[in-house]
Amino acid sequence: MGYCGIINNLRVLPSSRARWKLFLICTMLCFCGYFIYYKFGDRLTAFPVRRASQGVTSDNHISRGLLHEKNDVDYAGEELEEVDSDDGHGEDLPDEQLRRRFPQAIIIGVKKGGTGALRDFLRLHPDVVAAGGEPHFFDRNYEKGLDWYRNLMPKSTENQMTIEKSPSYFINSRVPARIHAMSNLTKLILLVRDPVTRVISDYAHVLEKRVNVSSFETMAFKNMSAVVNSEWTGIRISLYAKHMVNWIQYFPLKRLLVVNGDRLIREPAAELSRVQDFLGLRKLITKKNFVFDTEKGFYCTTKAEEDYKIPHCLGKGKGRAHPVVRPELIQQLKKFYKPFNRMFYKMVGQDFGWD
Repeated sequence: MGYCGIINNLRVLPSSRARWKLFLICTMLCFCGYFIYYKFGDRLTAFPVRRASQGVTSDNHISRGLLHEKNDVDYAGEELEEVDSDDGHGEDLPDEQLRRRFPQAIIIGVKKGGTGALRDFLRLHPDVVAAGGEPHFFDRNYEKGLDWYRNLMPKSTENQMTIEKSPSYFINSRVPARIHAMSNLTKLILLVRDPVTRVISDYAHVLEKRVNVSSFETMAFKNMSAVVNSEWTGIRISLYAKHMVNWIQYFPLKRLLVVNGDRLIREPAAELSRVQDFLGLRKLITKKNFVFDTEKGFYCTTKAEEDYKIPHCLGKGKGRAHPVVRPELIQQLKKFYKPFNRMFYKMVGQDFGWD
């Protein structure tokens, strides 16, 4: 019936004094309920509420079946980075000032998008502590519980931000709800590269880790034809719009920063400026922290202090040479990804110029 219905029916009570008392009680209950919802509404929600997708528009060139399939990309057998919870920023502080905290920011993907580089760059900031390796809690270890997850995080002070990165989070449809259930205030960072470049980089990674690998053309195209093999994991990861649909149901774009992974390689300081703004950090990582290594072909990091002059470069597996792919195959892949790219641009409000 609601409060208004109760008030309208007060005439059945035997006296005006009783009606007035009940009116006051109902009014107080209304105000109390509104105050509790306004003040603590976010905290009272134990499980995430699914919202309608924001910014999703139709595209006649896109296969609706492929875009909305719920089966996740299979990472079975993939070698994972071992988690190291010792970040080192707080090693000189007394133990009573340090404790392990859930991450306030998570780098959710994508694989071969530059997630490791971004995490290492952010480690230069004194207000950031980052878990080493890849915890993969929300997609592979969720049954171990939140206490297990928190114990993987490095110790930090109350003024420091804890971050972690697990690139396969982005492509798993169950992860957004799980992160939202932990905290809907979590900040998410997604790195993306040109989908075709990312696929080729993914293949180069496979070549290095495995033996007897089929040719790129065999894996990327069905029966050596012009039909792209969308069942191959490498191809599916680059369908950014397909995966993004799952995230915008739980997190508004103000809590999800999309970083241009190609620009991070060319202009790391510029992209780090955006990331620091998004995370609410002081802008302490600048051009002074990057040195271009002509031999490796990418930027290495260095601390700005006078007594620290030796640059630190990413591991030998980073910046590996890509296999040569015939131009006509690249054009076929670009044509395949074009409608998905356009939908992704609309979702995030940013045109990356991949077409």
